Amino acid sequence: MDGPILIRRYRPDDRPVVRRICADTGFLGRAIDPVFEDRELFADYLTGYYARMEPDATLVCEVGGVVMGYLLGCRRPLINRMYQLLANLWIAARATYRCWQRPYGRASRAFLRWVIFKAWREVPAAPRLAPHFHINLLPAARNLRGARLLILAFLALLHREGHNTVYGQMVTFGTRRGAKLFERYGFRVTHRKEITKFRGLTDDRVFLSTVVKDLRDGPTLSAPARRLIG
Repeated sequence: MDGPILIRRYRPDDRPVVRRICADTGFLGRAIDPVFEDRELFADYLTGYYARMEPDATLVCEVGGVVMGYLLGCRRPLINRMYQLLANLWIAARATYRCWQRPYGRASRAFLRWVIFKAWREVPAAPRLAPHFHINLLPAARNLRGARLLILAFLALLHREGHNTVYGQMVTFGTRRGAKLFERYGFRVTHRKEITKFRGLTDDRVFLSTVVKDLRDGPTLSAPARRLIG
């Protein structure tokens, strides 16, 4: 899509489009449906905390007036951990009920087995008490400028609030742009693990990598980031 790029704070009326983008990009940048058919539950799992508990740390990317991506930010890691413990139990209960009620298809049941038995072992190590973020853009807006402005705006927010470290976790595979995007802004890859749930669904090995940045020297701020945050 062509048009001006605007990075702004999340608003409550952005919730439906953020959840849709989450589901539309959940399978290696494509729709999650072939892997897990319950888009509602998938979006709850990945976006629930950020929209409910830290909406002021969530940013959206508009291209030509249309929301095409987002950055979900967490500045309160201890609250995030407690929330996720409770939320995961609730989501597990809902998934069990829906699996019996619908029932889920073969692919969705396989995805749930992976979540229960393997997912937690395939998450690379990350700083325990540091802020973190997740970034996602639709294919039509997946360019360096949109991602760059989202990242810089969030770094500016963290730096202004006095945080020293931030990390993100990103999926990389094949020729998809990976760590090099983050290395431009002073991130370094600290850990990486293969995500086995995508075996058989793609010819490439898929990895989840932790990237970490020291904020004590301050982020490199673009003019749009300064306007948004300050």
